[in-house]
Amino acid sequence: MKVKRRIFLWVVLMAVMFMAAVAAAYEESNDKTLSPYFFVNGQDDGLERVALKSTKVDAKIAGVIADVTVEQVYKNEGSRPIEAVYIFPASTRAAVYAMKMTIGERVLTASIKRRDEARKDYEQARDEGKSASLLEQQRPNVFQMSVANILPGDVIKVELKYTELIVPEDGVYEFVYPTVVGPRYSNASKAAAPASEHWVENPYLRSGHRALSTLDISVKLTAPVPISDLSSPSHKTDISYGGADSADVHLDDKESRGGLRDFILKYRLAGKAISSGLMLYDDGVDKYFLLMVEPQKEVKISQIPPRQYMFIVDVSGSMFGFPLEISKKLLKDLITSLRPTDTFNMLLFSGSSAAMSEKAVAATPDNIQKALTLIEQQKGGGGTELLPALRHAFSMLSKDNNASNTVVIATDGYVTVEKEAFELIRNSQGNANVFTFGIGTSVNRCLLEGMARAGNGVPFVVSKADEAPIMADKFRKMIDTPVLSKIGVDFGGLKVKDVEPAHVADVFVNRPITIFGKYEGLAKGTMAIKGMAGDGPVMQRIDMGKVKPQKANSALKYLWARDRITRLADYNRLEKNGSIEKEVTELGLKYSLLTEYTSFVAIDSQTRLKDGKAVTVKQPLPLPDGVSDYAVGRAADGAVYSRGSIMAMPASPMAQGAAKAKKTEANEPAKEAAADSMKQTQTPHTVEITKLVTSVEIDRGRVETAIKTALAALNTVAITNKLTGTAVIKITVGKDGRAIAAERVNGTINNVDSLLECLKLVVYPQSHNGAVITVTLAIGGGK
Repeated sequence: MKVKRRIFLWVVLMAVMFMAAVAAAYEESNDKTLSPYFFVNGQDDGLERVALKSTKVDAKIAGVIADVTVEQVYKNEGSRPIEAVYIFPASTRAAVYAMKMTIGERVLTASIKRRDEARKDYEQARDEGKSASLLEQQRPNVFQMSVANILPGDVIKVELKYTELIVPEDGVYEFVYPTVVGPRYSNASKAAAPASEHWVENPYLRSGHRALSTLDISVKLTAPVPISDLSSPSHKTDISYGGADSADVHLDDKESRGGLRDFILKYRLAGKAISSGLMLYDDGVDKYFLLMVEPQKEVKISQIPPRQYMFIVDVSGSMFGFPLEISKKLLKDLITSLRPTDTFNMLLFSGSSAAMSEKAVAATPDNIQKALTLIEQQKGGGGTELLPALRHAFSMLSKDNNASNTVVIATDGYVTVEKEAFELIRNSQGNANVFTFGIGTSVNRCLLEGMARAGNGVPFVVSKADEAPIMADKFRKMIDTPVLSKIGVDFGGLKVKDVEPAHVADVFVNRPITIFGKYEGLAKGTMAIKGMAGDGPVMQRIDMGKVKPQKANSALKYLWARDRITRLADYNRLEKNGSIEKEVTELGLKYSLLTEYTSFVAIDSQTRLKDGKAVTVKQPLPLPDGVSDYAVGRAADGAVYSRGSIMAMPASPMAQGAAKAKKTEANEPAKEAAADSMKQTQTPHTVEITKLVTSVEIDRGRVETAIKTALAALNTVAITNKLTGTAVIKITVGKDGRAIAAERVNGTINNVDSLLECLKLVVYPQSHNGAVITVTLAIGGGK
């Protein structure tokens, strides 16, 4: 027995030593990292450091589509020429399709080019003394605007246009205009990081400092169905209605410095019965349509189609322990909420797959208990054969034309068959809606989001046990009431192409559907939307002759290209693929869209800067409301660093606590930490850090990061030895970051030798005089 225990401990320690080596390598290479810093504007050197003066947003929302124009005004009030760089956020669904730059009376329309070409042209123009602007995508939701050679007294306006599809949640549509990019933590070495990552190193204002540029927002909302519950929970606004289906919203003048928080506008589109609306747009070359089916708010029981659920649960080796325990809790919350009239089945998979029943069974108390007993017996083990499980599950779904089929997949996603999974779901999509639940603290989001998108569903991530009932309730509300299943569209004599999505999802009370694409010829005749409700077939007809193309619907033309790019991104995130990159680039160039591989550039033909060189200044950003100065960074001595100077500030509450702990007896903070940790509850035999106290010589944040590298090993020790309770452990760290000693000073767990060995092998941050760390570990008890 002792030999087995020693072998097990040796394996665990080897894993920790590997993580320690990684951490050590990080320490050695981390001479100067990319990180945000505080803005200092105390010098009188004639340099304009805040070039962006205002942002004006003009949004036109046609039901579920927003077409947005953003105008940024840059002005140089200094005496030296500058290049302004501004980092700003955007919606992840935004499709930026145009940009122009205005200098005095000259208006320069930007060209869309391959990213490297656009950057090269911009830098050449800048170096030749010409004014130029460059818009690049740094992340799907982070853009960078660079404006070169803004001369003293210049006012340069840069206008960009984007469109996005607004996806409702719980029946509420939400238009969001993000206003500020929060500081991003990065431990990457600046010397080794690619240029595309340098945007992270940006100046920030102090917490509570108002935005330095003004903000003005106007929204015109129109819809093919009545608008209700229109409001802004984020800002004061003035709202006026032009009828039941249109409204104008303007930001209140008092909110001109409201760029510290995202602007949010919420509304509903509703009616007493299922409503269908059709929008058309003709740009003179191509013609586009959008069909929207909006469900009613109130549904009778008789109108609800039969509901069938297929739960696909990952019980492979990677789900062993904490993830599987979360999964069990989630499945319990989902299955026990089924109605007696529902049918369901459960398929467990690892190296192979096995179903609870040969076909779906009624959600009776006995069948529900049978499912719960089956999932509770699972321990986790074997490979993760996802594809055979998906094929098995889809083959078992009911072929009942009236049924609303929902597939729920619970997994950590640790597979390498993402592409094949996307294709399988997409090809089976007409038979079910697919929702994914990522289980664990570091799930494969690419797989989960891609599968949900392929199945016209929504991805959820459950990283903690107490999140399971919350996510289950959110899911239930989203799909609780299907009102129309097996939907089909008869376009009559209208010739359509490039229709998205290829298969139509069920209509739920809280999830309307949209179908968009292109058409040829005149829109005339009758379009019919068919589906099955609980009380029989449903059909709605639209007289297309009464619907005319509207200029207000101009955003429709970009939606297909944007959707295609998003789906390609699902594949390209798996591995860089030259053919996918080429297709995304070609789509960006053809539809004039900003992408990861295409950028907008506008260049003035006049050489405006004859002598000298412009100074590059980065627009300082305000911290978002509620974000403290500590988000920007704290040095070990409690100072916050700015470029060129150090600004003293009080240590953070954690740092103050650490300093106080140093002045008291070592067991005092330990007793306090133990008392706090006794209040915690969590999944059986898994380790949680409930309190961490460090002496002032060492950075607490980096200590916490270092300890987290050992959590997997700590969990393995706790699960194998069935440890429960708390352990307050004192760790003495040398100057080189190596643990000199580790000892238990308090707590309810006596046998902590294996835990101590794990913590001793962690590589901690270096400090000048060594340090003392007191960490409290809470380990949940068995049931």
